[in-house]
Amino acid sequence: MKNARNNEVADRRSSSAEAKAALLNAYRAAKTAAEPAKIARQAERTVISNAHEERRVERERVKLEEQTRIVTEAAERQAAAEAVIAAETEARERAEKARIARVVDDEALRKAERDRRYANRKARQA
Repeated sequence: MKNARNNEVADRRSSSAEAKAALLNAYRAAKTAAEPAKIARQAERTVISNAHEERRVERERVKLEEQTRIVTEAAERQAAAEAVIAAETEARERAEKARIARVVDDEALRKAERDRRYANRKARQA
């Protein structure tokens, strides 16, 4: 009887050890079987990640081109505005110089007319 009781404990221990070994072997087998799927998932993730990175780089490139275009257009508008302002200023200066020249010419004609009248009056008095 004494041996029978020990066998039960021994049986339970050996069953437990066998169950643990079976679980470990099953885990190892599942891990080995899942390895190709794991590699495939990892490759798929890498492809997706690369695609995301390419799209991000493309978005940044488009954004940079847009900013460059906006800056260029702003510079062109600024240059055009400055050219218009310069042309208006030059036209105003030319008009002012022409007006001054007319005033000087008119003044010279008035003085010449006055001098002529003065000379005529002196000639009549003499």
